[in-house]
Amino acid sequence: MAEDELDVDAMLERFRDRAAAVKDRPLPPVAGPQRENFVRQAQADFQDYAMLGDATWDFTDGILTLRIDLNE
Repeated sequence: MAEDELDVDAMLERFRDRAAAVKDRPLPPVAGPQRENFVRQAQADFQDYAMLGDATWDFTDGILTLRIDLNE
């Protein structure tokens, strides 16, 4: 895949949108362990999407490199 076929900025924007959607997702009407699992999964999804959404990128020789600064 060539760089001109891949809109990395748009891809990262989709990850930012997904992070926002997970953060704003209402809790379903569940209780007990199911609720805990839902909350735990939402937190993991938010973290993953937010990290990718904040990445910087480089495309060199057909290799897409995403850099995530974990110092923030």
